[in-house]
Amino acid sequence: MRVCIGVGTSGSNAKLSGASSGKRTARISSGKKRTCSAYFAGSKAGGPDEKGASEYDVPCEDAELGSFSGSCYYKKADPQPAVGDPAWQGHQPGDGAIYQRSCPFGVPGNGVLAEGDVWMAQPPTAAAVDPAQLAQQAVDEMKLAGPDIASPRAAGQYIVGVPMWMLVDQSPTTYGPNSATATAGGVTVTATAKVSKIVWKMGDGSIVTCHGPGNPYSAVYGRQESPACGHTYTASSASQPSGAYTVTATSTWTVDWQVAGGGGETGRLLESRQSQMQVAIGELQVVR
Repeated sequence: MRVCIGVGTSGSNAKLSGASSGKRTARISSGKKRTCSAYFAGSKAGGPDEKGASEYDVPCEDAELGSFSGSCYYKKADPQPAVGDPAWQGHQPGDGAIYQRSCPFGVPGNGVLAEGDVWMAQPPTAAAVDPAQLAQQAVDEMKLAGPDIASPRAAGQYIVGVPMWMLVDQSPTTYGPNSATATAGGVTVTATAKVSKIVWKMGDGSIVTCHGPGNPYSAVYGRQESPACGHTYTASSASQPSGAYTVTATSTWTVDWQVAGGGGETGRLLESRQSQMQVAIGELQVVR
């Protein structure tokens, strides 16, 4: 059996959930669970769990089994066996340590699950920690959400030809800044996220990109266009299936991260979150 170690991430993740005021929020990002690759030669053939020769992904850390190293999981026994226990192989406590070993693909010459106590002079070498993956774990802790749309309002009254001012409320989870820290294998990464732009799909084929939260509207502005983020509808929404346009606001979060300590490695991630709402646009009615 040959074993090779690599670090990767689990599959993609997209989640859409309900929100108040006719808004829906979606999370669009890749999965983040750290995995290690183990090459298995297929020596367990014939059993109920027969596997062919291939690379298989296993979690780099397991709450019960410990950390993956080489071809096995190792977890330091707690408490350590008593003096004279055969697991010490003649060594004294303090001279190395006893680890609980679990090998999901067996060990060379033994194609079944190999597990038990083993003495080691030095702690097993864990798979290298990728700071970018730690940064992604920190992002998970932030619970980032889609834009909190303040304008337009689902219950608002809007008219063809009258400029609409778009605005989002700002909070740590919907606009930022938001910071979190993640640690693994002695490496600590701090990530800070903030929305860098919001792309509005207005439902009528128009797309508006705004690089800020927008400005609140006041009656003193009359029919002026928003100086920061706005749109003017040229047709009513009466022909839409629901009688309203579906407005989709997608925020891009820029996440800057840094490894703790002077001169630590730095990097940047991009995340997307999405919110939707229904907006009815009517025609101006002239009373004679």
